[in-house]
Amino acid sequence: MERESNPAESTTHKADKQKGKKLRSKIEPFVPHGDHNARDLRSWAKRTGFVSIFSGEVGSSSSVHGGGGSVQPRVANESEIGPELNNNNNNSNSNESEPILQERGEDHGTGNAGGPVIMENNNKKDDEEEVIDIKYPGGDERDFGHFGPQNPPEMKCGIRDNPGLVPLMYYGMQHYLSLAGSLVFVPLIIVPAMGGTDKDTATVISTIMLVSGLTTILHSYFGTRLPLVQGSSFVFLAPALVIINAREYRNLSENKFRHIMRELQGAIIVSSIFQCIIGLSGFMSLLLRLINPVVVAPTIGAVGLAFFSYGFPLAGSCVEISVPQILLVLIFSLHLRGVSVFGNRVFQVYAVPLSIAIIWVYACFLTAGGAYDYKGCSPDIPISNMLTDLCIKHAYTMKHCRTDASNAWETADWIRIPYPLQWGIPIFHLRTSIIMIIVSLVASVDSVGTYYSASMHINGKPPTRGVVSRGIGLEGFCSVLAGLWGTGGGSTTLTENAHTVAITKVASRRAVEVGAVILIVFSFIGKVGAILASIPQALAASLLCFVWALVVALGLSTLRYTHTASFRNIMIVGASLFIGLSLPAYFQQYQPETAFILPGYFIPYSAASDGPIHSGNKQFDFIMNALLSMNMVVTLLVAIVLDNTVPGGQQERGVYRWSTSDDLSSNPSSLDDYKLPSKVSRVFRWAKCLDA
Repeated sequence: MERESNPAESTTHKADKQKGKKLRSKIEPFVPHGDHNARDLRSWAKRTGFVSIFSGEVGSSSSVHGGGGSVQPRVANESEIGPELNNNNNNSNSNESEPILQERGEDHGTGNAGGPVIMENNNKKDDEEEVIDIKYPGGDERDFGHFGPQNPPEMKCGIRDNPGLVPLMYYGMQHYLSLAGSLVFVPLIIVPAMGGTDKDTATVISTIMLVSGLTTILHSYFGTRLPLVQGSSFVFLAPALVIINAREYRNLSENKFRHIMRELQGAIIVSSIFQCIIGLSGFMSLLLRLINPVVVAPTIGAVGLAFFSYGFPLAGSCVEISVPQILLVLIFSLHLRGVSVFGNRVFQVYAVPLSIAIIWVYACFLTAGGAYDYKGCSPDIPISNMLTDLCIKHAYTMKHCRTDASNAWETADWIRIPYPLQWGIPIFHLRTSIIMIIVSLVASVDSVGTYYSASMHINGKPPTRGVVSRGIGLEGFCSVLAGLWGTGGGSTTLTENAHTVAITKVASRRAVEVGAVILIVFSFIGKVGAILASIPQALAASLLCFVWALVVALGLSTLRYTHTASFRNIMIVGASLFIGLSLPAYFQQYQPETAFILPGYFIPYSAASDGPIHSGNKQFDFIMNALLSMNMVVTLLVAIVLDNTVPGGQQERGVYRWSTSDDLSSNPSSLDDYKLPSKVSRVFRWAKCLDA
């Protein structure tokens, strides 16, 4: 495109040429051609020194800072540009250049408006509209770039805010109620499988509430100091089921529950010590080089997908309860997620407790109305003592559907304080310990992804590698406490926590601590655990279908930190998930005996004793068959190998950008949220690898 010559401009050009090298920084305008060649824009950007905050270039990471303020692009002043650029800007239409950036597949998809730099204020509205498609559910993030959101979303209550006791109690209960499914439903699965009574289920629920409260307080003071709830994660559910369904435990009748619980306690304690060592020694800082979003996403996704064989197969025993439960929780969390009551998204935040309360009442009406009454049959009689075929046929339905089938309320104590070693001295075996050690690595990967997501939602500044190592080390110590008390699983950061913070906009550390104290108080009241233990198993299984689906969704949402359009990334994630589901299915098909002994939803977890590996060493066979039959372990191994061997740039891979010492030197207050209390920091002054 040619521009007509102007005598005044010719005089100006001659004067500029006489100045010679003094005006090397002179910028000629970018004039888009009709064919919209994106290379012209890149070439012009390099000549002008233009730096876009939406750029997908690797080198732009230095221009992005997570402390809240966004870095503005370099704009040449009028003396540098000259009158010809200003004249051109008045004549050019910014809309003509939009397709240039839209054609570039290597950017994040956020795109700049594409017009001349000095027109950025006029194009601001267009920018906001173009990046709306990558907003995280419940959040207001715009461009994640390298350090996450440029401007962290506005919170109702910041991480160091203290709005008062009453609001703190409300916010704290709100936080824990939204995580109810993850906190208390694990015992409803493992305790009956271990041969425990309804009273044992109530006791384990109370124990989990106590340990969760204690470990959450410890993490808020000595861990990453993020407002993250600690609890018995689903990561430890799969190995627990593998150990429970081992061949030597199938025929146990006397004290079966206590024996298996002590076995789990020993394995958890050993694995927790290992996790504590790799965290506090600083070795976790080296492992973080292998852990990226492309690894975290399929691993967390596999944690939820691992239980598809348990979900509806058990919930389907009472479709009149389970189907309404699934539909109601989906309607609350999706269709009514934007409905606010007194300024709060009640249905989205409390989807789990609201739906289960409504369907539980509905199930009580079905039970009282005689829907599960069968002539001459009683749910209190064990199936082995039933004489008529009719009672044997409907025994499973009565046990899983009736709301009065549990006797936890009658047998549980009003006041009972869970104490360490309440089930007896832990049992330590090498094979179960090694299985739990590998699973603790999966839990660490899960926590790393949650740390990063939560930090981006709260203050936009990721923690340092030392803070992450400190958090993993403390999680190991908290898992030791879980093993001593006997919760049936280790303690780790709940993945759903970051989602809760994004929805509620409450990130107060004090609120989480107050909620933890309330949880501890409730754990001393045995009847609270008894009420939760009385939830019909079919109702719990149907609700877990939603909770596990949420875990899968949150895991895959980690890919927003990567190049989601990259074939490399999507192929690694797809291959990891497929192999992580298919290879364990091969190991799970070898169960000639268990098909007649165990329920169908437990058969996939019996491969440790019946798998295809037979080397002659029973300990080695058990370990390998168990590990290769667990979806999350196989997925993690495949994802780590592929992501760290397939070539790809840092921007494409979405490598986590942890804060460094340079960030502290340039802005010392940017990482105050992660610093230990002054008195505690003096004790850990020797451990430089754990500093903020």
